Amino acid sequence: MDPNEIAFADTTLGSGARAVSVRWLGTAGFELSSGAHTVLFDPYLTRASLVRCVAGRLRPDEELLARHLPRADAIVLGHTHFDHALDAPSIAKRTGARVFGSLSAAHLCRAAGVPEAQIDVVEGAPGSGSCVREVGPFELVFHPSAHSPILLGRVPFEGDISDCDNVPARAKDYLCGAVFGVEVRVHGKRIFHVGSAEILAETPKLEVDLALVCVAGWTATASFPERMMRQLSPRAILLSHWDNFLQPLASGAHALPAMQTGRLVDRLSSSSRDVKIGTLPLLGMLHL
Repeated sequence: MDPNEIAFADTTLGSGARAVSVRWLGTAGFELSSGAHTVLFDPYLTRASLVRCVAGRLRPDEELLARHLPRADAIVLGHTHFDHALDAPSIAKRTGARVFGSLSAAHLCRAAGVPEAQIDVVEGAPGSGSCVREVGPFELVFHPSAHSPILLGRVPFEGDISDCDNVPARAKDYLCGAVFGVEVRVHGKRIFHVGSAEILAETPKLEVDLALVCVAGWTATASFPERMMRQLSPRAILLSHWDNFLQPLASGAHALPAMQTGRLVDRLSSSSRDVKIGTLPLLGMLHL
């Protein structure tokens, strides 16, 4: 099944003066806006080609970022692979946004020249539990998580970024770092960003209005659909990270091979017949 075939028929899941807008930025990236406040999650619009990722140094597309992401109050990095973190320092420097993430994210931002006052490490000591931050009406709860073992049973580019003196770096230098699942509370609504196809049993059981769920790697993660549904009990799911992020933004979203989106939808639906499951076009928006 092509993910474009399961797009939300109605892009308005809620209404009212305190509605929250959700825009898909491609890959695992989302923009959440309410009133004058905007929070970005794993924003990656540069979408470097395969040749560039393999053989070259990665540089953010500054013009593209300024055009499509003119403002931000905060940037959340669920982990620091290049397809999640490459564009974040550039956006932060231009907009003044605070960057929330791991120690790896902090090293990356410092090396790129992001002012220290804009860097906020939300990675605690093992077993320290969740970390909470506020941005305007948004309350962000960072739950420790893990990355899907997507590469032959292993996490690709595992480890922490400790030195990024050579930014812009190569794709392989963007090590994963600590991983977070991020709960968002805003105007009585609850959203959960799952940036990699994994969720830990330690994540509190929730009832969320919308889950932003990564597709890439779900087949490598045992019982991921069922475990995710048990933990989050979502009313609606937006699938992400199913697109070929090696193609430019102007080309639109095209499914990567072997995403098996149809199977995933069947597994999610079997856990709850009432859940709405869909996708958005690149830069498409819904209102919650």
